Amino acid sequence: MNDYTYTASTPSPPRAAGCPFDPAAELLEAREQGGPIIPYEFPGGKPGWLITGYDLVRSVLADVRFSARKDLLRHPTIDYGDVEIPPASPGEFLFMDGAQHRRYRKALMGKFTVRRMRLLTERVEQITADHLDAMEKAGPGADLVPAFAKPIPATVISEILGVPEGERATFQDQVDSFLNGEGDEESLILGYAATMEHIAELVAAKRAHPTDDVLGDLTSTDLDDEELKGMALLLLAAGLDTTTNMLGLGSFALLRHPEQLAELRDDPSITDRAIEELLRYLTVAMTFMRTALEDVELGGRTIKAGSTVILSYSTANRDPERFADPHVLDFHREASGHVAFGYGIHQCLGSQLARVEMRVAFRALLDRFPALRLAVPPEQVTLRPETADIYGVKSLPVTWDA
Repeated sequence: MNDYTYTASTPSPPRAAGCPFDPAAELLEAREQGGPIIPYEFPGGKPGWLITGYDLVRSVLADVRFSARKDLLRHPTIDYGDVEIPPASPGEFLFMDGAQHRRYRKALMGKFTVRRMRLLTERVEQITADHLDAMEKAGPGADLVPAFAKPIPATVISEILGVPEGERATFQDQVDSFLNGEGDEESLILGYAATMEHIAELVAAKRAHPTDDVLGDLTSTDLDDEELKGMALLLLAAGLDTTTNMLGLGSFALLRHPEQLAELRDDPSITDRAIEELLRYLTVAMTFMRTALEDVELGGRTIKAGSTVILSYSTANRDPERFADPHVLDFHREASGHVAFGYGIHQCLGSQLARVEMRVAFRALLDRFPALRLAVPPEQVTLRPETADIYGVKSLPVTWDA
């Protein structure tokens, strides 16, 4: 049995200089040296596991013997000692199992079907065109994050949830304040509290005057206000943060791979494959965790009941046993089956919405600005820290020919 132990202090260490799209070198070395499942010591000396291989990550995500419950998970970088971790808040179904999870997910299933998301395409096209119009009018030269990557998904998820137009920028800033991984503990708490207060006001308004949107529809169910607040926060954060960073980091990746950019720009038929490959290659949601409810044999190891396993999505999507030449961005690859949206019963509900937004936004950006290029050297592009829940770029200065 390989006795390699992963010794880094975090499952998401800094990436190597000049390699903003690749998983951290320590993670890749851990998989190479220790295999797809490696002992991991949590703060306080508690034993756990780091899973870096594609097959084992999918296996855990599909296995009901592994729990997503928040109160059972150990924090990968903080030692809480003997303090009891509270369960997930009402509506926070990402961290729930069984009947609790099914109840919330069922309430939303009909809202995010493939068909409904396809019907949204025309509206996403208009939103995208509006922001590209503003870029073109103000340019040449723009920061692609506030001009393109942030406002498009922010507008889309706000309209789906029913956030009034005048409140959308505030919501976006509040959510970003506790998800960007940069603030101190006090600022994170204040950002979260402000967001929840704002959501409470929105839920109350929907109760008083239901509207034709997801949150308005949910007021007619048996969900109470606390549950609606939790679900709204989850949907708002997921709808803003993940797609924003896929658009930002994806644009950076395209600009650093000019041959692939040109091929995507010139051949619309490869768009869907390109989107799946970008999702695989970038994997902005880097890690998730599960806790064993009983002893489980996995990859030749015994995962003891109560042990938390860290699932490295970024290395799973770069597993050479699943994807040939995994560190190459290849729009001709069959990348479906990646775990960028997770897998199993907790697979991201908004995956089809994210695909629609990326498909529309990337095509429109490249069509509108065929000479788009970085306005600064690539090493000057500022990246989100690995402490952020979602990886991405903070700023992406670009320019084009007038």
